[in-house]
Amino acid sequence: MSTIMKKNNGLRPSWLFLMAWRDSRRNRGRLFLFISSVVLGIAALVATLSFGNNLRDDVDDQAKELVGADLVLRGRHAIRDSVQAMKVFAGVRHSEAKSMASMVFFPRSQSSRLVQLIGLSGDYPYYGKIETKPASAAMEFRRKREALVDQTLMLEFGARVGDSIRVGTIDLVIAGALIKMPGRNQVSLTVAAPVYIPLRYIDSAGLERKGSQIESEIYYRFNPGTDMSKLMDTLGPELDSEHVRYETVEIRKERMTRAFKDLSQFLTLISFIALLLGCIGVASSVNIYIREKIAGVAVLRCLGLKARAAFLIYLIQVLGIGLVGSLLGAGLGVVVQQVLPMLFKDILPVEAHFRLSWPAIAEGVGLGVAIALLFALLPLLSVRKISPLNTLRLAVEPLAAGWDGWKVAIYAAVFVFITGFSYMRMEKFGKALIFTLSILGAFLLLAGAAKLLMATVRRFFPERWNYLWRQGFANLYRPNNQTLILVVTIGLGTTFIGTLFFIQELLLDRVNVLASTEGNMVLYDVQPTQIAGVRRLASEMKVQLVDDVPVVGVKVTTVNGISQKGNGAAERRIDYETHVTYRDSLMRTEKLVVGKLGPPVRSPRDVVHVSFEDDFARWTDVKVGDNVIIDVQGVPMATVVGSIRHLDPGPLRAQIIFPTGVLEAAPQFHIVTAMLRTPAASARFQRAIVQQFPGILVVDLALVMNLLQDILGKIGSVIRFMAGFSMVTGLIVLIASVLVSKFQRIQESVLLRTLGASRRQVLVITMLEYFFIGALASVIGIGLSMAFSMVLAKFTFDAAFVPNWWVVGGLFAGVSLLTVVIGLFNVGGVLNRPPLEVLRREG
Repeated sequence: MSTIMKKNNGLRPSWLFLMAWRDSRRNRGRLFLFISSVVLGIAALVATLSFGNNLRDDVDDQAKELVGADLVLRGRHAIRDSVQAMKVFAGVRHSEAKSMASMVFFPRSQSSRLVQLIGLSGDYPYYGKIETKPASAAMEFRRKREALVDQTLMLEFGARVGDSIRVGTIDLVIAGALIKMPGRNQVSLTVAAPVYIPLRYIDSAGLERKGSQIESEIYYRFNPGTDMSKLMDTLGPELDSEHVRYETVEIRKERMTRAFKDLSQFLTLISFIALLLGCIGVASSVNIYIREKIAGVAVLRCLGLKARAAFLIYLIQVLGIGLVGSLLGAGLGVVVQQVLPMLFKDILPVEAHFRLSWPAIAEGVGLGVAIALLFALLPLLSVRKISPLNTLRLAVEPLAAGWDGWKVAIYAAVFVFITGFSYMRMEKFGKALIFTLSILGAFLLLAGAAKLLMATVRRFFPERWNYLWRQGFANLYRPNNQTLILVVTIGLGTTFIGTLFFIQELLLDRVNVLASTEGNMVLYDVQPTQIAGVRRLASEMKVQLVDDVPVVGVKVTTVNGISQKGNGAAERRIDYETHVTYRDSLMRTEKLVVGKLGPPVRSPRDVVHVSFEDDFARWTDVKVGDNVIIDVQGVPMATVVGSIRHLDPGPLRAQIIFPTGVLEAAPQFHIVTAMLRTPAASARFQRAIVQQFPGILVVDLALVMNLLQDILGKIGSVIRFMAGFSMVTGLIVLIASVLVSKFQRIQESVLLRTLGASRRQVLVITMLEYFFIGALASVIGIGLSMAFSMVLAKFTFDAAFVPNWWVVGGLFAGVSLLTVVIGLFNVGGVLNRPPLEVLRREG
């Protein structure tokens, strides 16, 4: 043997591979645990990368069907004749549409509902098709006094084809159920259920009134071969000057690609975290694996094997582990990829398809091998420190320590690798660095807490405590302890899972605020002539009206003399239509941030002090003291910003408040909130409002809350599915970390049995050890998740973070219990072994 090694200390690759293969034969079960740690991370990564690549292809393939035309013009009001008369549109096929929020009454169920009403003329869509049941209704309804009603809406109110609906002051027959419309996903259909009617009936229904929020659209189909980019270079500035928004297939494709890119980045980072958790498991497993190989390597060193050769043998094993695990993960990722389109089908406006993405598979496999190697190199470097003298030393003695430049280089490489991958996905170095530093900070905090726990227990060991408690504490710092790796692994997993739970709770709380303080029903577009009638009806039906807010449509046109966007550092988004109100006091959902409300205006010479909502002030780059010109229905009005205020989420969000004495005579409508105690009372009041005042829009906030919670549930299910990879990976790493040192646990437990310890005592000692580890890791992980959630709440969602203590308690109990159960499972088989087994070496 010595002669063979002397001949091969030239490090011939064939000999190194042969030694790596032979050495692995008795450890393949343990090596499988190493592989399992990275499989799920690679699977999630390959699935999300493939999904992102396929989604980009689907957007390219379906872009025309998403728009339904070559060019769409949009405007808040009727698009001017001067636009339609432009020479470029001469002879071009086109269709027109007007959309607005409106109430629809269903006579069969005597119920009403707020919908998105669209009046349509022409042959739109020119690409793709409207799917209806029956199919012929998609075209026939345009020629008759008929309507297409969203199929979910029909099911909700028990309506059937042939029934009538009332829109404004007219009745129409339901021609068919609307199943699918170009460019709309299931979520948008749920939030704003569409009802299509012929465009000519919008006027006769009495829905177009002063102040009504109507969106006009014109769809154009140009001749094949038309260069739309060149056309829009000429046409775009003219449309901008007319304040007409426009969209082409390329513009829609660019917007959707950008939005889906953000989604893909988010999912990829979740997958990357799962992979990092797995690699931490690889590092811990390799560390324990190498410690168990010290005696064997020391014997080989005595026979003449060089330290470099020993290092390369185990490096080859790790590379093989990483490659096999990455290939298995890539295969599983291809399977998972087929699930993602089903999860996203209600959220995406495109139909996602499954295709094999070889670039994603190659990237996943390459990343898996690279990151597994990086994390395994740290414990592998210790192989170089094993000397022949280790054959005479105890196996539990640590290897020689000291300065090692290679370890510093590997730590730096890991940091650069994670930052580089994050930068590739986020495309912003600052965000990538924050992401990496956050992971590093969490890792160091958990590792430091584990080290502190071990040092504290060793320093202040409870010598007078019960024997079982002393043994449980001693296991935290004894040789072959698992405190460090388990605290880090469990803590990071808990941090990630806890953050997801807390953010989901935060979003649901934002939804619940809608109906918490301002009533549970909102009446929009109430005309001044209707206010008295609404109050009288509410009094007759014993309905409490909570608030009555007048609303005026205005535009901010000039700020401190600047009337255009982009002027050096003072870039402002102005000439933007918004809604304002007038009053001399704050509502209960508002609070001043800076300044104070202006006094009432009593003469034309008085200065008009206005109050800006804080988000709108940031949007327009306005601060207290600025001079602002506001266009009120065509009349320019000079104002001064007197205050900035913050608003809670809700339906009564006026972006600017005027003092009284200014806008009372301007064209306006009112928003009225009401409080109804029961669903039956709500239905009766809503029905009465729609029948007596057809133009008033009634929003049932309870229904809105249910819809939003349903949407958040769908999005949350996707996030939970992806987070599940991290959860399961963390579980596998936990199991692998516990099982990989099973031999040491067998020796210790059988030794206790030999010394007379009962089965119950061994179980209690093990339970205490793993409970201490699980409790510490979960407490720190929950604390980190609360800190991350607080930062996200403040800087992303602009909300106060209030933790749900039931979630906190559930996480702590669940993680601690899971850690104890796995620890007991590990030692369960040991208790049935005879004490003689302590003298044997388990392979």
